Parts: sequence; C-alpha cells; structure tokens
Amino acid sequence: MASMTPRERVLRAINSEYPDRVPKEASFTPALFERFKQETGSTNPTEYFGMEMRHVGFAGLKREHFPDFTEYRRHFPDNASPSGEYGTASVPANYFHFWGYVFPLVNATTVAEVERYPWPDVRLDYRHAHLESQVESLHAQGYPVMAFCGHIFETSWQITGFEKMFEDMQMNPAFVEAVLEHVCQDNCFRARRFAQAGVDILGTGDDVGMKHGLMMHPDMWRRFLKPRLAREIAAARDVNPDIPVWYHSDGDITTIIDDLIEVGVTILNPVQPECLEVHELHKRYGDRLSFWGTIGTQSTMPFGSTDDVRRTVKEMIELFAPGLVIAPTHVLEPDVPWDNVRAFFDAVEEYGRFAK
Repeated sequence: MASMTPRERVLRAINSEYPDRVPKEASFTPALFERFKQETGSTNPTEYFGMEMRHVGFAGLKREHFPDFTEYRRHFPDNASPSGEYGTASVPANYFHFWGYVFPLVNATTVAEVERYPWPDVRLDYRHAHLESQVESLHAQGYPVMAFCGHIFETSWQITGFEKMFEDMQMNPAFVEAVLEHVCQDNCFRARRFAQAGVDILGTGDDVGMKHGLMMHPDMWRRFLKPRLAREIAAARDVNPDIPVWYHSDGDITTIIDDLIEVGVTILNPVQPECLEVHELHKRYGDRLSFWGTIGTQSTMPFGSTDDVRRTVKEMIELFAPGLVIAPTHVLEPDVPWDNVRAFFDAVEEYGRFAK
C-alpha cells in the first residue's frame, strides 16, 4: 500500500478503513520525558517516534482579563499554587507529578453564589483568533488536527469539590446544574470555534468510570452530563455535520457506551483493558465506533516484559484494526521501563503495516 500522509492515515483509521499502517500516540510524564531525552538525544517524542496527531487549543487569559478569585482563596492553604482560570488551585501531592486540588466553591450552596462567581471569558478574540491559521499550517504539512473542547464533570467538581459534587447531585441539584451550565456553555463555544477552524477531530470527555463501573448511577449521568455532552457535539456539528468526536473516560463505562453513540461519539478512548473486556467491546461496538488506546498502563506497559508489550500490540492490532489508533491508555509513568517504551513503538512498526 502506498505511503500516506499522517492526516490521511488517521482519518482512514477513525473511519474504520485500512490505512497504510496503524497510527500511534503516546505521552510521557516529566520523569519519563527526562529518560526519553537521555536515551534519544531528542526533545520531541512526537517527531522522534513519528506520531501522527497534532493538537490546537485556546490561548490562555492575559493578566488583565484574569478573574479575581481573592474572595475564594481565603480558605486556601499557604502552599497552594496560583489558581487556574476557573479558580481551582493545586497543592503538592508528593507523588511523582501528581497534585491535589483546592476548591474555590467548596463552601457555596446557592445558585446565586454560582452566578456571582468570576467565571473566565473564553470568547475573547485573542484566545481563538489563531485557530484557523494553525490548522491550515498543520494541514499543509500533512498532519491531522484534534482539539479538546473541555471537560464538563471534571472541571465542575474541581471548582466545587469532588465529594460535594456527588452530595449536591442528590441534595442540591439546582446548584450542580448551575455550575455545569457555565462550564458547558464555555465548552460549546470552544467546540463551535474548533469546527469553524477546520479541525479534523473534536475531543471531549470526562473521567466518569472506575474499575468496575461508573462513579455514579447511569441515570445520574444521563440527567446531568449526557444532555450537555450532546450540546457540545451539536455545537460543532452545526458547523461541520461530519466531524468525528473523540470521547475519553478511564475505567469501565460500558453502561453508557450506547448513550455516547446516541449523542454523536464516534471514537472511544482509552479502551482500558484492565477494566473492559476488549473482545466483547469490539464485538458489540466495532461497527459503530473506532478505538483509540488499548495498551494497558496499569499492566502491560509497567509490569510486562518487552515480549509482553510486543505480543499485546500485535493482539490489539489484530482485534481492532483498521478502526484503531493504538496508544497506551494513559500518560506513561516513571515506572514504565524504557525498553517497554521502545518495544511498543517497534511492535507498532512491525505489526501495524498493511498490504494493499
């Protein structure tokens, strides 16, 4: 089969058509990125390993437009980092690259408090005016472009607090709806702008899965999150009715996969093999979804041998291709042996090529 551009390769894969070879992606935690630089002499894993995907996004807020969260920082500990644009601050968690969160609306209870909150402005021109030129440039170089419009659930609970979000879903739903609505409106604006800019894939998602099921009852997800996810996708498809939609959630989310398809999801990520029965997943949904991920970062990558990595890559390609972008199911942590990183990319090169 003739060689394809990265964009041609990815677009064929996510449409479950055979590319010349399986597209691939991986990302590195800071410690493993340092190991990458030592081992390769490169500072760019994407180029070094020939990963196809490129990403664009909104620019950050300028200082003069940053919300004033002074009132909401009074309960923050002294070691809290500066707030992000939604007001959530971070504290060291003393484990690799992980951080803990400090929640600005953890003491709020009313819709009025939500409406008084200093929400960031995503619509400022300088935040998104660059998108068209960036996408055009990447396309001219032969690359596919993805853009992530934002989390709904994760951004919201990082404002209110994780336990509080679940409690309020039951006890104070109007408060939860108000927070979710602000976040959703921002995401819808981003989704529309990304589609207008011509991105190839709209990214969205929320970590709502655990090892053995959802974090919440499926009906709770359908009440609070499904309609807003549908609105995000619709905002992009008002511009480009055919835009593929990539959805991320770790864990076992099998109880809502049909719902995801119903609202317009076409690509499922990360297909975590420690939580999902991958053969059953492909059997049930392989004609309606393409898949992105499949290589376990809680099993194969850190704890398998290089032969295990190679064998798993081969098995996943045989199971999911052509509708597959193969990747570790999460960022690669420091406990992943460097030989396994090499084995992953070598195996994709060996087993991921297709004859005409």
